[in-house]
Amino acid sequence: MSEYVLVLYTSRHGDTAKLAAHIARGVEESGIEARLRTLPYNPADTGDQAEDGTLYCTLDDLKGCAGLALGSPTRFGHMTSAMHQFLEQTSNLWISGALIDKPATVFTSSSTLHGGQESTLLSMMLPLIHHGMLIHGIPFSAEPLHSGIGGGSPYGAGHVAGDNGENPINQDERQLARLQGKRLGQLAQQLAAN
Repeated sequence: MSEYVLVLYTSRHGDTAKLAAHIARGVEESGIEARLRTLPYNPADTGDQAEDGTLYCTLDDLKGCAGLALGSPTRFGHMTSAMHQFLEQTSNLWISGALIDKPATVFTSSSTLHGGQESTLLSMMLPLIHHGMLIHGIPFSAEPLHSGIGGGSPYGAGHVAGDNGENPINQDERQLARLQGKRLGQLAQQLAAN
């Protein structure tokens, strides 16, 4: 059994990275390790880690995970090109069925409330469905979905950063991210036990 959940994200200004940390905290609250990984924002970057020390994700990180949380800022209602390019490299995992029946979830950050969060989340789900992963979101019973402010929807956690990144992740956005991460960790453990 894999003993970690992969929290893989891209982040240009740091907001998606902060949201990833809250997802990871929720995963670990469920009793399984969260492995935070990122991708180089610049394809010319040949190192093995980002400036903040977060390791870049490898295909082995993805192959060995018990579950996956995938996060990207919005780019015209779509995931970043770095995330898209990474997912395009996963054909061998698809052919071998390495990710079949593993739980997966998605999260995002945008400058504005109507910056394409839901379409970005959906764009990240599509390759995961092709891999045979079991997609989950946030149950509508989560209180911040009813009365909260900021990002997030049943599709996944979100953050509204503001035009100049002036909005910190608020309490409702943090709560949704942790709930989503905890649910992912629980599902990963339940599915691995079967």
